[in-house]
Amino acid sequence: MARRAAGGAPRSARAAATGPRPPRPPFRAPPPCPLPLPLLLLLLGAARAGALEIQRRFPSPTPTNNFALDGAAGTVYLAAVNRLYQLSSANLSLEAEAAVGPVADSPLCHAPQLPQASCEHPRRLTDNYNKILQLDPGQGLVVVCGSIYQGFCQLRRRGNISAVAVHFPPAAPPAEPVTVFPSMLNVAANHPNASTVGLVLPPAAGTGGSRLLVGATYTGYGSAFFPRNRSLEDHRFENTPEIAIRSLDARGDLAKLFTFDLNPSDDNILKIKQGAKEQHKLGFVRAFLHPPDPPPGAPSYAYLALTSEARAGDKESQARSLLARICLPRGAGGDAKKLTESYIQLGLQCAGGAGRGDLYSRLVSVFPARELLFAVFERPQGAPAPRAAPAALCAFSFADVQAAIRAARTACFVEPAPDVVAVLDSVVQGTGPACERKRNIQLQPEQLDCGAAHLQHPLSILQPLKATPVFRAPGLSSVAVASVSNYTVVFLGTASGRLLKINLNESMQVVSRRVVTVAYGEPVHHVMQFDPADPGYLYLMTSHQMVRVKVAACAVHATCGDCVGAADAYCGWCALETRCTLQQDCANSSQQHFWTSASEGPGRCPTMTVLPAEIDVRQEYPGMILQISGSLPSLSGMEMACDYGNNIRTVARVPGPAFGHQIAYCNLLPKDQFPPFPPHQDHVTVEMSVRVNGRNIVRANFTIYDCSRIGQVYPHTACTSCLSTQWPCFWCTQQHTCVSNQSRCEASPNPTSSRDCPQILPSALAPMPTGSSQTIPVRLANAAFFQSAALECNFGQEEIFEAVWVNDSAVLCNHVVLHTTQKSQVFPLSLQLKGRPARFLDSPDPMTVEVYNCAMGSPDCSQCLGREDLGHLCVWSDSCRLRGPLQPLPGACPAPEIRAIEPLSGPLDGGTLLTIHGRNLGRRLSDVAHGVWIGGVACEPLADRYTVSEEIVCATGPAAGAFSDVVTVNVSKEGKSRERFSYVLPLVHSLEPAVGPKAGGTRITIHGSDLHVGSELQVLLNNTEPCTELMRTETSITCTVPGGTLPAPVPVCVRFEHRGCVRGNLTFWYMRNPVIIAISPRRSPVSGGRTITVAGERFHMVQNVSMAVHHIGRQPTLCKVLNSTLITCPSPGALSNASAPVDFFINGRAYTDEVAVAEELLDSEEAQRGSRFRLDYLPDPQFSTAKREKWIKHHPGEPLTLVIHKEQDSLGLERHEYRVKIGQVACDIQIVSERVIHCSVNESLGTAEGQLPITIQVGNFNQTIATLQLGGSETAIIVSIVICSVLLLLSVVALFVFCTKSRRAERYWQKTLLQMEEMESQIREEIRKGFAELQTDMTDLTKELNRSQGIPFLEYKHFVTRTFFPKCSSLYEERYILPSQTLNSQGSSSVQETHPLLGEWKIPESCRPNMEEGIGLFSSLLNNKHFLIVFVHALEQQKDFAVRDRCSLASLLTIALHGKLEYYTSIMKELLVDLIDASAAKNPKLMLRRTESVVEKMLTNWMSICMYSCLRETVGEPFFLLLCAIKQQINKGSIDAITGKARYTLNEEWLLRENIEAKPRNLNVSFQGCGMDSLSVRAMDTDTLTQVKEKILEAFCKNVPYSQWPRAEDVDLEWFASSTQSYILRDLDDTSVVEDGRKKLNTLAHYKIPEGASLAMSLTDKKDNTLGRVKDLDTEKYFHLVLPTDELAEPKKSHRQSHRKKVLPEIYLTRLLSTKGTLQKFLDDLFKAILSIREDKPPLAVKYFFDFLEEQAEKRGISDPDTLHIWKTNSLPLRFWVNILKNPQFVFDIDKTDHIDACLSVIAQAFIDACSISDLQLGKDSPTNKLLYAKEIPEYRKIVQRYYKQIHDMTPLSEQEMNAHLAEESRKYQNEFNTNVAMAEIYKYAKRYRPQIMAALEANPTARRTQLQHKFEQVVALMEDNIYECYSEA
Repeated sequence: MARRAAGGAPRSARAAATGPRPPRPPFRAPPPCPLPLPLLLLLLGAARAGALEIQRRFPSPTPTNNFALDGAAGTVYLAAVNRLYQLSSANLSLEAEAAVGPVADSPLCHAPQLPQASCEHPRRLTDNYNKILQLDPGQGLVVVCGSIYQGFCQLRRRGNISAVAVHFPPAAPPAEPVTVFPSMLNVAANHPNASTVGLVLPPAAGTGGSRLLVGATYTGYGSAFFPRNRSLEDHRFENTPEIAIRSLDARGDLAKLFTFDLNPSDDNILKIKQGAKEQHKLGFVRAFLHPPDPPPGAPSYAYLALTSEARAGDKESQARSLLARICLPRGAGGDAKKLTESYIQLGLQCAGGAGRGDLYSRLVSVFPARELLFAVFERPQGAPAPRAAPAALCAFSFADVQAAIRAARTACFVEPAPDVVAVLDSVVQGTGPACERKRNIQLQPEQLDCGAAHLQHPLSILQPLKATPVFRAPGLSSVAVASVSNYTVVFLGTASGRLLKINLNESMQVVSRRVVTVAYGEPVHHVMQFDPADPGYLYLMTSHQMVRVKVAACAVHATCGDCVGAADAYCGWCALETRCTLQQDCANSSQQHFWTSASEGPGRCPTMTVLPAEIDVRQEYPGMILQISGSLPSLSGMEMACDYGNNIRTVARVPGPAFGHQIAYCNLLPKDQFPPFPPHQDHVTVEMSVRVNGRNIVRANFTIYDCSRIGQVYPHTACTSCLSTQWPCFWCTQQHTCVSNQSRCEASPNPTSSRDCPQILPSALAPMPTGSSQTIPVRLANAAFFQSAALECNFGQEEIFEAVWVNDSAVLCNHVVLHTTQKSQVFPLSLQLKGRPARFLDSPDPMTVEVYNCAMGSPDCSQCLGREDLGHLCVWSDSCRLRGPLQPLPGACPAPEIRAIEPLSGPLDGGTLLTIHGRNLGRRLSDVAHGVWIGGVACEPLADRYTVSEEIVCATGPAAGAFSDVVTVNVSKEGKSRERFSYVLPLVHSLEPAVGPKAGGTRITIHGSDLHVGSELQVLLNNTEPCTELMRTETSITCTVPGGTLPAPVPVCVRFEHRGCVRGNLTFWYMRNPVIIAISPRRSPVSGGRTITVAGERFHMVQNVSMAVHHIGRQPTLCKVLNSTLITCPSPGALSNASAPVDFFINGRAYTDEVAVAEELLDSEEAQRGSRFRLDYLPDPQFSTAKREKWIKHHPGEPLTLVIHKEQDSLGLERHEYRVKIGQVACDIQIVSERVIHCSVNESLGTAEGQLPITIQVGNFNQTIATLQLGGSETAIIVSIVICSVLLLLSVVALFVFCTKSRRAERYWQKTLLQMEEMESQIREEIRKGFAELQTDMTDLTKELNRSQGIPFLEYKHFVTRTFFPKCSSLYEERYILPSQTLNSQGSSSVQETHPLLGEWKIPESCRPNMEEGIGLFSSLLNNKHFLIVFVHALEQQKDFAVRDRCSLASLLTIALHGKLEYYTSIMKELLVDLIDASAAKNPKLMLRRTESVVEKMLTNWMSICMYSCLRETVGEPFFLLLCAIKQQINKGSIDAITGKARYTLNEEWLLRENIEAKPRNLNVSFQGCGMDSLSVRAMDTDTLTQVKEKILEAFCKNVPYSQWPRAEDVDLEWFASSTQSYILRDLDDTSVVEDGRKKLNTLAHYKIPEGASLAMSLTDKKDNTLGRVKDLDTEKYFHLVLPTDELAEPKKSHRQSHRKKVLPEIYLTRLLSTKGTLQKFLDDLFKAILSIREDKPPLAVKYFFDFLEEQAEKRGISDPDTLHIWKTNSLPLRFWVNILKNPQFVFDIDKTDHIDACLSVIAQAFIDACSISDLQLGKDSPTNKLLYAKEIPEYRKIVQRYYKQIHDMTPLSEQEMNAHLAEESRKYQNEFNTNVAMAEIYKYAKRYRPQIMAALEANPTARRTQLQHKFEQVVALMEDNIYECYSEA
C-alpha cells in the first residue's frame, strides 16, 4: 500500500498551495520534546473508550511522515522528520533506527550525488521530510525517499532499516561507470508541504525487478513552493513529472535504476505542460492496487487518488477530486503498457441534497474495500476557521468506476460524445487533440479497460461519479474500512487526534458509533492500515505518535443485552463463557449458537423461565421445569446444575438434544435451605442460575410465598389483604387466619371476596376536648358472625375501652376518656376481640378521633378564638380555656400588636412580600383580607402564607413616589408597627467584570443604590437565564453567571419582585471559553503537590480554577492564575500509581474540550469529562543518606555538607522541586544529578535536644532520612571544665565586692526607677492620646480618599522624568512651573508639560529633513547591540565622562529604547555581566553599591519602569497614608515657622526642644476656591498666619493635586471680629511684638482670635512679597516660637527664657518615641506592601533579575549567600525603594516640606538597616535616628529574608515570558516621550567623544566586520553641518 508523505508538519497544519488540503486551525498541542531512548520504549497504559482500545504507542520526537507494515516479518517501519524507525508490530518496541537528516541543501541546487553539477547558491541545514516509504518484499528492500537533494531515494534493507541495501549512485566505481542523470535522483517532491505518493508495482514481462509508481506535486518555477529569489533555474520540470513509473530493479543494471523504464525512446511518464501547470495544481492523496491480490489472469489496476486545486482568483472555481487508473500487466508474462496509454481519470463528487453548501469537493483520504472505495472529503473554507472544516464520508462502487471507464472509451472511439469524455490536452504526451471515431475497429474488452497504442490517450471523463454522504462530521482526516458479519465498520481519524468508529448496516445507515482520543490535539494521518497478520488491530499515525489500536474492546460489556445491543460488528456474546468477545476469542464460535453477533439482535440473548414461578412454602414440589430460549448450543450431555447462590446447588438435566427452545429439569432446593422471609413481607424472591461447565450461563427468578404471614404483616386489614393478595390464599373467619389450603378452615361462613370481610365503616366525628368522657358510635359491615363476641375499642398506646353492641351493624365505645398535652392529637380507632389483642376487625379506611387541648398552642386571644373554625370550643380569659356549656359566645380580641416587619423597604412598583410578625393579627384570613395598609397603599395578604394571629404575609401595592410610613393592621381595632416601611427606587450603575467565558461561572458584581430592598430579587441574562448564588448589600449584588450559547453581548436585567427590569443598560459579554492547550510536566509523585504548569489562552477571565484527577485522585487542588496564558496547579494526591485523566474546573464549571464538543464525536461520558489530558502517577521518590546511616554526628561551628542518595525514578524532577531541611533550617542544594543530591548549610545549627531531623520534601511528599546529632569534641569538654573552675573562683571574690556596693546602688536605683516610671507613664499617655487622635483623623482621611478623586498619582511620563532626571526635574519645576503658574477662577493652577522629552523637538524646519535622517540612522545604530555596548564602554573609559554624564546617558538611552524594553534588557544584562566580572575580581560585595556607571543607572531606570505598576497598585496607598499621617502628626503640635522645628517629629535635629503649650482653634472659614464654599478648619493658637493659610488651603483643596493649589502668598486672610469690624491678618504688621531685639511673627494667640471665629480668605491681586518665604527670614531680626539657643553667643537671656532652659532639652527626646508609636501601624503597612507578593500580580521583573544574579553567581562559583543578599539588596531595595521613600514627589503630586523630608530620611534609614545583613552595633552614643527603630529592625529583616525566599521559590520565567511582559510594558506607555530629543542629546555625547568611539569600533572585530564605524561616520556626516547651527537657531 502506498501512502503520501505528510511532510513533517501534520496534515492539518500544512499550507500546501497545491496539496490536497488547506491549513487547519491550530488546535493541536505543541509537539513533545525529544525523548531519550528509554522513554521511547515506554509502553503507555491502555486507553479505552467504549468500543476501542489503544494497545500500544510509540512516541516520535520529530513529526511523523509515513509508515509501512511488513505482515510476514511482524515489523512496522516508521518514517519521521530526519529519522527512520523499525518497530516490532506486536508492541511497537524499537528494533532499529537511522538518522537521515538534517543535511546541507538548497532547493536551487542539484543533488550532490551528481558529480558534474556545481551550485553557486548557499546550502543551509535542511530537515529531511520523508515522502515515500514503500516495502518491496520480492527484493528485500525498503524504498525511502525524502525531501532533501531534490527528492532523493535510498534502498534500505528489509529487516534492518539502519542499513542501506543498495548504494545508488554506487559508492565505488564498478568496471563500467554508471552515468547518473538528474531525473534518476529527482524522484519525490522537494518541499515539506508538497505531496508525494508511491506504490511498488509487480515486475513487468522480461524484467527481473519491481517498478515504482510515483505521483509528486510540481514544485518548480511558477509554483508556490519555488524559492522567491527571482531565480529561473528549475531542476524539476524536466526531471520530476507529476506521475511516473520508474525502474526498481536493484539486482539488474544499476544504470537503469529509477529511470522511466519503458524503453530508451519512450518515457513512462505523465507530465503537465508548463503553461497548464497553473490550472492543474495536482495534490496526491494515495496510490493503491485493486484488487490487491488478483487471481491468475485477472486484471489488476493501480489507482491514484488526487485533487486538482481551485484556480487562484476564480471565486467560482472549486477543487476537484479525481481517481486515476493505470493498467498493470496481466500475470507474470503480460506486456507492460505505456503509462499514458491506459491512464484515464474521472471525478469523484461527494454531495448531499442541500445545494452547493452541502458539496464536499476536496478529497482527504481514501480506503479501498472489496467492492467499494470509501473516501473522506472536506468542504474547503475561504479562510482558516476557528473550528475544523466540515467533512463527509462517501462510498463509490468499483463496478461503477469500471462501467464509467468502458462507457467513456466507447464514447471516445466508437460513438464520439464530446460531453462524456475528452483527451487530456494539458499533458505533454498524447496522440491527438480530441476523441474521434476509429473506423472499422472493434474494441476488445481489454482495450475498453486499458486503451491501446493506436488510440488517443490519456483520457478524462467529464461527468464525475457521484455519491451522497454516508456520515458527516467536522475535522475528518482519514478512513479505514472492514467488513464484519453483515456490517461495514468504518474507522475515521480526526484533525483533533481522535479515532471514530461507526458501524453501518447493509443499507449504509449508521447504527452505532464510538470514539477514543488517540493523541489530544495531534491530527491523525490520512493513511490507516489493518495489521496484515491480525485484522483485529489497526495501525494509525498522529503528528508525533505511532499507535496500535484494538478494533474493539468488547470486555466493557458485562451482559448479553449490552454486548449485542451496542451494535458493534466485532462484538458478540459467547454464551457458554458468559462474556462479550471478538468471534475468534470465543471457543467453538464457528459453530452455530455458541456466539451471538450484533446482527442477530438482543432478542437472541439466552433467557429462561421457571415453572412454577410461585411456590407455596407449605407445599411439596417434585422439581422445577426450566424453559431455556435464545441462542444457546444444545446442553444435552453437558455437566449442569441449578445454582441458588451461597454454594447451594441442585442437579439439573436436559432430556435430549435441542436448539432454540430447550427444556431442563431441576430439583428444588431443600426447605431447610429456603431463604428467610424479610420482615413485613409475605414472600421472598429467589434468583436461580443454570450452571454449565462451571459457569452460570442464564438466570431467572421465582417466588416463595407464605399466606399465614399476611395477618402478621397487615394486622388491621388481615382479611382484606388475604383475599386481595396475588397468591392463591383463603380467609378463615373462625380461626382469624389466612391459609393457602381452604380445607384447613373450620365450617363457618368464610368470605370469598375482600368486600365480604367484616370491617369498620368509618364516619366523621366531632373533635373532643381532652379529659372529657364521650360515647363514640362505630358502624360495621358483614359483622353478624361477631355479634356474640366481646369487643374492645382500641385507640392505640394501650388506650382501650369497652365496646357495646347496638345491633349487628353498630357498636358504641362507652365512656371514652382521652388525654393529650398537645394542641391537637389524632387517635386511631380500631375494634379488637376482647382477650385476643392481635385480632382486629378490618379497617380498610382507618377511623380516627381528634382530641384537642385549649390550654396548649394558643398564646393569644386571636389564636384561641380562631380555633372555632377547627371545631375546638375554646374561650379567652387571660388564657385559652375550654368553653363551658353555659358560657356566652366569645367577644372581640384586643387590638393587633405588630412586633416586627420585614423587609423594611421595597421598590415603587410594589410586589414586595411584606412579612408582619405580632399578636392578635386576626382569627382568620377574612379578618385581615382588606385591613393591611402602608400609609395609603394597600398590602394584599396571601392566603397560603397566613398564620392565625401570629403572621401575615402580604404583597405590597405600587406607590406613586418614594415615601415611608408605618404598617397598619385593622381587625375591628387598629394596630401600628413601630418600624416604618420605605418605598424606594433602586438604581443600578455598573457591573464588573463585564466579560466572562460562555461556559458561565463568572462571579459578577452589580453596583448601584438601594439594592437591598424588597423580598424577591432576580438577575437575568438575556432576559431568560437567571444569575445564581445571589448575595446583596445596599450598594451591590453579587451572583454567578449562567452559561451562554454564543460568544456575544447579552443584556443584564435586575428585577425586583418579578416586575420589570431596573433601567441601567447593563451588558455582559460572553467571550470564547478559556482553552487549555497543554500541561507540563505530565508526571507526578503519588503524594501529589508537584507544580503542574497549564498553558492555554484567555485565562484572564478565570477567577478560580481547580484540578482533579479521575478515579484515583484524592482531593482536588486549587490552582493559581499567573497571566492570560499560564496557570500553575499543585498535582492532587493519588490512591495508586497509574495514568489517569485530569479534569479542570474553571470558575466552578467543568472544563470541556470545545473542539471535541463541536465535532460531536465524544461519547456522553467523555464529553462530560471534557479534558483529555492525562497525568501519570509514579511512586514517590525515595532518598537515603550516602551510607544509608540513620544518625549523623556534626560538631557545631563546622561547615555541613550532606550527600543524599536518590533512587532512580522517571519523574524528571528539576532542582528547584527538592527541599531539604535540617530541623527548620533549609539546606542549600548545590548539585542535583540522577542519583545524588548535594546540599550545604552555612548558618549555625543549635537546638536544646541536640538532635535535628533531616527531611527532604518533593511536593506533598516528606521523608525523614536521618537524624543529625550535634556534639563537641573531648578537648572542648576539658577546656570548658577548666574555664568553669576559674570562673567559680572569681565569682566568689566578686560576690563580696558586689554585696557591699549593691546596697548603695539600690537606693539610688529605686529613686531613678520612680523617675523613669513617671516619665514612661507620661510618654505612654502621650502616645496613646496621639495615636487615638491620629487614627480618627486617618480614618476620616481614608474615607475622604475614597470619596474624592483618590490618591494624587503623577502620570507615568512625569514619574519617569522625575525619577530618571531628578535634578533636572527640580530645576525645570523651579524654572518653568512656579513662576508661570496662572490661577483660574477657582484658585487652582495647572501643570504644563515642561520637560523637553515630553514636548516637541524644537529645530528649525530648514534643518529638519537632514536632522531627522541622521537621528533615524543613529537610532538604528543604537538598536545594534554590538555598537551600543562598544559605545557605552568607550564613553566610560574617558576620565572627563563624569558620574553625572553617565547617569544622564543611561536615562537618555532608557527613553530612546523605551519602546523596545526587551532589547534594552538584553543590553543591560550584557553590561551587567561585564560589571560583575570586574567586581568579582576585586570585592564582589561592593557591586551595585553606588550608581557610578552607565549600567547601574540603567538598572535603576529599568527597576523604576518594571515596578511602576506595583508602586501604583500595591504600595501607593499605604505610602500616601503614611505621608498624610506624618503631616497630621506634625500639625498636632507647634511648629516653628522659621527654624522648621516641631513638637512632634521623627528626626532629632528637627525636634522643638521646648515645652510650648499650644491650644487648638476651630475656625469657620469661607473661601471661593477648590469647589467648596465654607469649612471648619482646625489650627493651633501658636500658628503664624502663613501656617494658618496653608492649613486652610489644605482643607479646601484636599481633593485637588498640589500643583493646582494657590500659594499662601497669593491669598489674604480677613477676620470678622464683629459685624462692623474686620482685620486683615498678616505675619508681620504694626502690632508685632519685639523681644530681645527681634520681631516675633504674629500668631492666632497674638490677635486673640477666639474659638469658632469667622474668617474669609480670598485671592489677592498683588502679592505681598516683602517678606519672601518665612523660613528664609533672618533669624537675627525675626523669630517665631523660640529665640536662638546658643547661650555662649547670647549670655543675656530674658527671665522667661532662662526659666525655660532649666529643663534638660534631652527630656523632650521622648516625643520622638511618641511620634514613632503613633505612626508605627502606617509604617508597618508600608513595609509589608513593599515586601509582599501579590498572588494576582507577582513581581515578574524582580524574579527575573534575581534569577539572573543567582545564575551569574553560580557561573563564577560565588556560593556565599551574603554576597547574593547584598547584590539583591543593592539592586532593588536600595536602588529603587529607598529612592522612592525619600522622594514621594516622584510619585505623587504633593508638597514635600523640609520637615517631612527629614522624617522620611529616618524611615529610609530604617528600611536600609532592615535590608542589611550586618549586625547593628548600637550604644548610648549612637544617633537617635538609628536607635529609634533598633527594636523593629530584626523583625523587618525577617520580612526581607522571607520576601527574598518567596521570590526565589517563584516559578522561573522563561526569556519568552519575560519578553512578553516587557513588550506589554512598552506597549502600555508608547508615544509618551519624544525619542528624537533623547537621540539628539545622546548624539551630543557621541560627537564630543567621536575619536574615542571610532577607535573602539575599529578595535572591535565584530564592529569591523559589520562596518559599524562607517555607519557612525554617516551619522556624523548628516548631523555635522546642521546640529550646532540648528540648535543655535532653536
